[in-house]
Amino acid sequence: MLNNLYYIFKIFSEILINLTVFTPKKVNVWKGLWENMFKGCYTALITPMLKNGKVDVEGLKKLVEFQIAQGVSGVLAVGTTGESPTLYPEEHLLVIEKVYEYSSGRLLTIAGTGCNSTHKTLENTRKAYEMGVRAFLLVDPYYNGPSSLEIRREYIAPVAERFPNAQIIPYVIPGRTGTQLLPHDLAILHRKYANVKAVKEATGDFENMRLTRKLCGENFYILSGDDDKTFEMMADETIKASGVISVASNITPAAVQRMTMLLLEKRVNEAAEICQKLNPFFRIVTVKTVEETAFGEVVVKARNPLPCKTLMNILGMPAGPLRPPLGKMTQKGLDVVLKAAREVYEKSPEILAPIESFFDVDLSERLYNEKYWKGLAYD
Repeated sequence: MLNNLYYIFKIFSEILINLTVFTPKKVNVWKGLWENMFKGCYTALITPMLKNGKVDVEGLKKLVEFQIAQGVSGVLAVGTTGESPTLYPEEHLLVIEKVYEYSSGRLLTIAGTGCNSTHKTLENTRKAYEMGVRAFLLVDPYYNGPSSLEIRREYIAPVAERFPNAQIIPYVIPGRTGTQLLPHDLAILHRKYANVKAVKEATGDFENMRLTRKLCGENFYILSGDDDKTFEMMADETIKASGVISVASNITPAAVQRMTMLLLEKRVNEAAEICQKLNPFFRIVTVKTVEETAFGEVVVKARNPLPCKTLMNILGMPAGPLRPPLGKMTQKGLDVVLKAAREVYEKSPEILAPIESFFDVDLSERLYNEKYWKGLAYD
């Protein structure tokens, strides 16, 4: 009797959760979101911070509304770009909850719930699922370095089995994690679980991408995880990527979305024109400079989200400081970011025009007056 009541309660709870997502007013919108899932631009949102180091909830709302206004396909909450490694557990869930609340029914919310512990990943996913989120990004487990076989059997599979009504998106980025889910294991997952039908591909290895397409088939979505490789990944008929989870679209959402849509429509030349205009921003997702020290020259690599948040602060968008150990750029690095922004603004002002109108800022002032980047670089 108790067992029967338990299962009745579970079923009833699931119905309530689904009703939260698929209310009558939202049902047609959500139907469209699911039918067009994993096509276009999905912005890997930064997490804006206040000067006191707390999450800027109001700033986050503005950023989500900006993305919606610019027509992106979806947003990713608390990926690496959202500083997931340094958010407290309660902050992690708060950001997911607020992004979902602000965007629900208007675009797809993907939650970054993966980490290097399957138990924690299951808990993060469960809590976000109970909020109504139905798409989850699982980064390859970093540092402890499981094999591809272990990633498949001990990490992705348990989540896919536990949440069959949610989309589970493996995130393959060996440069950050030191391990890699291989195309072979990804194909096995796709064959076994209907809810594993997409991957965020950030290997930088085009042969790996081609093998993924060959083994996983045509009914599988490959999303670029590198802005500077999106055009080639989507234009290459042996890869056929369907979109991007983008960093640059924090700043240029409409342009990145337009480029991906044109590529899906096979209007390659038009997409190439937009790509050319966006290239300066694609190049500064990571900024490398050679710096002088008392003991000689060293290479300093300012990695995402540092350049992106630095530029957003200059442009007058909610961003704020980064959580240590991420800090500031060098002056040389800041100069690289400013040069890229000015190049886009001077040659293709329409790319940044939405920022001026939405955030009510004057970029002709902000990009050329030192007071707007004072304190954003190390002395």
